[in-house]
Amino acid sequence: PAPAPAAPAVEDTAQREQELLTWTLGAKYDATQANINFNVYSSRATRIELWIYKTAQGAAPAVTYVMTKNATTNVWSKTASVSTLKNSYGVTGTVYYGYRAWGPNWTYVSTWNTTTNSAHGFVADVDTAGNRFNPNKLLWDPYALELSHDPVNPSNADATVFASGPLHRYKDSGPYAPKGIVLAPDTTATGTKPTRAFKDDIVYEVHLRGLTKQDTGSGLDAACLGTYKTAGQKAAQLAALGVTAVEFLPLHETDNGNNDTVASTAGDNYWGYMNLSYFAPDRRYACDQTPGGPTREFKSMVKAFHDAGIKVLVDVVYNHTGEGGGWISGNPSTYNVMSYRGLDNPTYYSLTKDMQFNWDNTGVGGNFNTRNPTARNVILHSLSYWKDTLGVDGFRFDLASVLGNIHEHETATHSGYEYNRDDSNTALNQITTQLDPRPEGGGAGTDFIAEPWAIGGNSYQVGNFPAKWREWNGAFRDTFRKDQNQLGVENVTPGQLATRFAGSSDLYFDDGRKPAASVNFMVAHDGLTLKDLYSCTNKNNNQPWPYGPSDGGEDSNHSWDHGGNAALQRQAARNGLAFLMMSAGVPMITGGDEFLRTQYCNNNVYNLDSNKNWLDYAWSADQSNFRLFAKNLIAFRKAHPALRPAAFYSASDTNGNVMEQHRWFKPDGFVPDASYFDSASNHALAYRIDASEFSGETVSAIYVAYNGWSAAVDFFLPWPGNGKRWYRVTDTCSWIESRGADQVMLNPTDLAGDEGSKYGLCGRGVLVLVAK
Repeated sequence: PAPAPAAPAVEDTAQREQELLTWTLGAKYDATQANINFNVYSSRATRIELWIYKTAQGAAPAVTYVMTKNATTNVWSKTASVSTLKNSYGVTGTVYYGYRAWGPNWTYVSTWNTTTNSAHGFVADVDTAGNRFNPNKLLWDPYALELSHDPVNPSNADATVFASGPLHRYKDSGPYAPKGIVLAPDTTATGTKPTRAFKDDIVYEVHLRGLTKQDTGSGLDAACLGTYKTAGQKAAQLAALGVTAVEFLPLHETDNGNNDTVASTAGDNYWGYMNLSYFAPDRRYACDQTPGGPTREFKSMVKAFHDAGIKVLVDVVYNHTGEGGGWISGNPSTYNVMSYRGLDNPTYYSLTKDMQFNWDNTGVGGNFNTRNPTARNVILHSLSYWKDTLGVDGFRFDLASVLGNIHEHETATHSGYEYNRDDSNTALNQITTQLDPRPEGGGAGTDFIAEPWAIGGNSYQVGNFPAKWREWNGAFRDTFRKDQNQLGVENVTPGQLATRFAGSSDLYFDDGRKPAASVNFMVAHDGLTLKDLYSCTNKNNNQPWPYGPSDGGEDSNHSWDHGGNAALQRQAARNGLAFLMMSAGVPMITGGDEFLRTQYCNNNVYNLDSNKNWLDYAWSADQSNFRLFAKNLIAFRKAHPALRPAAFYSASDTNGNVMEQHRWFKPDGFVPDASYFDSASNHALAYRIDASEFSGETVSAIYVAYNGWSAAVDFFLPWPGNGKRWYRVTDTCSWIESRGADQVMLNPTDLAGDEGSKYGLCGRGVLVLVAK
């Protein structure tokens, strides 16, 4: 493929989208379905063969073809007649396929074969140009729309067949390698996409399998728990909770087919951050695993969510691939050769200056070469396919700062990681110029959300992403965690709290972004759950199956067990939800936080595919009560546009007229000065939002008070508006649990007082009032 063009004018969006939809790489039937066109990119191969199979594993190919290279585009092609495949070679069902490639480090010799002469043509596992061709390895197509199976699975436990190096280079991976599946055109509907502005979303991050794997009491299809099908059947319940966008952990095909073979974490890949294909939906999550089944079932799931008014967001991993890094530290010989690496290693991966190793800012393998035009187009085409064909509404990008990497092996400094927000040719910028970000006010388009950090270099880039990107706001998380759980240990000022409550203008205002650029979260899949944040002072990852063990995990979690007091732990969790729902920006909760799910203090459950990590719907009374609190607090946020401002709160309008949309208060009822805001010795803060300034509001003002002290503090209430009085929506203090269904009152009747009235708020409590 040619390099991506410079950013075109806005009016060319439809044309750009059509160009992205019409990519020709991969295997596709022609319009008559009489022929299949196979196209694969390699700029360095000297020969590529197409191997076609009748079955996915264990058999010899039905036929092999030598492909033809286009010297201009570096695309290798072959057209296969469907009738010839059927009548001459017996391929009457699904067409499975893969590639074998030769190049400078492994030259083609006519006597080569996979049995007696597998060493013929070998020069080196890697040459000075970084090539890693090995014809003994059957390569799957980077553009395959489905893969037949995982590399390691119940039929093959030997991962060494995919490796190069002196011990493994002559092993034939053909009988074991995943094969691409040629899919016929499919008309399964994905429904009507919601057009909601991102600022109005409530994001629910969850693992697809974990969402329903042990949900036996909700009327889901009992034979399909843990699949796309039952996830779709869960849509109405999530909508009833108030969720407007479900964000699934990675759904691209990954090597997890062996998870059930042993009751341990040995080799388990639960989260799915080692993607094998950027196009294929993970077969493990399909109830219908026949060829084409995962794609159809995924699209049906998307329609179910769309029918419930819920967006479908998918966590995507374009910073590295499941091929991983070197097997032996410091040894360049032994690497997996599965797909990209065996087709064009220097094109698809960022390599060190000597071309022998991968740069790695991910911790799990080499950086994908995201600035290379060909590799970058894989990302753009993948996104286009998932949003336009599979119906996805948005994406969360894992370690997204790697997508802003301008490093290639030719650069002079060769640091391996050089983030540049403004380089128009990075994948980071091409995504939002070539695709269709959703407008701030809502409408057709796609939501792009960054995890704005990686590992090493200048990769921590919270607040430094380009326009039209949303970001996971790690500063929001850390500020509130420290203030809640580390009083007297970590210094947090009221000014820092105020900035996070009001949408983090310090991070997003200077580059013209709005509060909705901030995805606010207290916890995510990566770390402790909301309950564990307040129940575990330290991580405990070395527990036996089914609770662990899990290696790694952050040591500094800013967590605290509240002395083991369960009532205080629940109170702290209510605070965590209140911080999210009362702040400008977009709140994200993690699946199960609404009912105090626990991971038993394990903070890195990436490898724990067990019933202690799947969501457990056998709730205690306390869990049921907490879920009701969460549901009603979400409903309160959704009912009040003042909590979801389109722009940062202002003290005046464009004409200079005083508006006072938002005003801060000390507990004594006076406005804080700079010395109060800047002192880490102060731990109480309140604010009043003039709700009358926001269209659609049903109350004149909203008042939120936070007492970060361990003891009670008296707050004196501000002016509620002419003829108005303050009424309590909620108070997160432990006494509220006795109120049952009235813990959060959407139409409050509890009078809290008038201007100047005193309200005693318990230690570490949050108060929410409305004026009416």
